[in-house]
Amino acid sequence: MATILIVEDNPSNMLLATFLLEHAGHQVLQAEEAESALRLARERLPDLILMDVQLPGMDGLEATGALKADARTGAIKVLAFTSFAMTGDADRIRAAGCDGYISKPISVDEFVALIEAALGGG
Repeated sequence: MATILIVEDNPSNMLLATFLLEHAGHQVLQAEEAESALRLARERLPDLILMDVQLPGMDGLEATGALKADARTGAIKVLAFTSFAMTGDADRIRAAGCDGYISKPISVDEFVALIEAALGGG
């Protein structure tokens, strides 16, 4: 079981991702905006963070940069959790410090497999 922080401002996306991850046996932490996510990440040191790119206030890529620049949280894997799946977006996401990305809307069949792979179990 891993601890996974979901940073997502859309309640439907949060609900679905939380349900799937908890059903797979993971502990889920939730944040609806970047500032809360940074605080939670520093306090709880999750194994993985799913970071929405478009968030109110600080965006997810800026928040990822802050996490990666912090010695305490820099090693936490961050997957962008985004509806951006256009040409060049993957490069922009990786340049911001994300370790990969999961496109929304999610494929329920692939979602947990992608998470497990990111955690090193798949």
